[in-house]
Amino acid sequence: MTQITHFEGEYWFLSNFYPAPVVLDETEYPTVEHAFQAAKTDDPDERRAVLASKTPALAKRAGRAVTMRPDWNTARFATMESLVQQKFTRHADLRAKLLATGDAELIEGNTWNDTTWGAVWDGDNAAWIGKNYLGQMLMRIRDELRREFA
Repeated sequence: MTQITHFEGEYWFLSNFYPAPVVLDETEYPTVEHAFQAAKTDDPDERRAVLASKTPALAKRAGRAVTMRPDWNTARFATMESLVQQKFTRHADLRAKLLATGDAELIEGNTWNDTTWGAVWDGDNAAWIGKNYLGQMLMRIRDELRREFA
C-alpha cells in the first residue's frame, strides 16, 4: 500500500497549518489549527487571542496557555474531526486533492514526538509508532467524500 508519511511539500494541504478558513461557533479562523486551539477554551478573550495569532504555530503556542475547558480531553477528537471535515467540504480544491490521494495510507509523520495525532518513525523496527488520529480522520473523511462526490 502506498503511504503518504509527511504533510509537507505536495501534501502540505493535509496539514492543519495549511491556510483554509473554517468556522467555529460562528467565527471564521484562517486554519484548522487556529480553530482547534481556540476550541480548547470557553473564554471569548482567549479565543480572540488565538484568532489574532499571525501563524498557525503561534496559534498552537497560544492554545497551550488558554484556560482549558473541562471536557476538552474527550471533546478534542470530535472537534478535530469536525474541523478537518469542514476544511475538505468547504474547499473544493482541497477536496479534489484529498480524493486524488486514492487509497494511500495517510500518516502524519513527525519529529516532535506526537504519537496521538501523528506517528514517529522507529528506525530500529522500521515502523511508524503512534495512534495517527489525524491520518485516520483524513482517510475516513476521504472515504465519506468519495461516496458523496463520486
